[in-house]
Amino acid sequence: MTRPLRLVAVSGGLQRPSKAAALAGHLLDLIADAVPCEQRLVELGQLAPQLAGATWRSQLPHTVERELAAVEQADILVVATPVFRGSYTGLFKHFFDFIDQDALIDKPVLLAATGGSERHALMIDHQLRPLFSFFQARTLPLGVYATDKDFADYRLQNEALIQRAALAVQRALPLVELTRHARPAAANEAVAA
Repeated sequence: MTRPLRLVAVSGGLQRPSKAAALAGHLLDLIADAVPCEQRLVELGQLAPQLAGATWRSQLPHTVERELAAVEQADILVVATPVFRGSYTGLFKHFFDFIDQDALIDKPVLLAATGGSERHALMIDHQLRPLFSFFQARTLPLGVYATDKDFADYRLQNEALIQRAALAVQRALPLVELTRHARPAAANEAVAA
């Protein structure tokens, strides 16, 4: 029997509660409903004071190092960030600046963002997708973008968005399944070496 997949979401939201964290949590739950996995949500707003001023990974406290390691060791990533001035938050980028540049190679990543209006929806393809292409991650085909009006009390309420999120996960599942089956083979090769 194989272990559950490690599913990690990173929310770039700066406050709690956060719409980005709510969207990430919704996507985590959808994936967990389809595939056995261990879920973890990394909320960058909670790490902000510990990230501030660090320029080298060795300067980070253990709490931040633990979250970086969780991202690097994940089998699947969900990333969600609010749009700030047309891009992801600076804190989101600062966190990913500490990720080992080879740690995300071939890792499936589901991209998501939140913003005040629909006019920022292309941020997923123009900002997030290139960032994770640098890491050679496998960004999943559909991103999920939500506006303020899609939420009620930090829960998704817009049926069209709920359906898009479900479709994004459904379209991601074949790649997730490949990851599931490739992982034991890779582990066996590592043991043989």
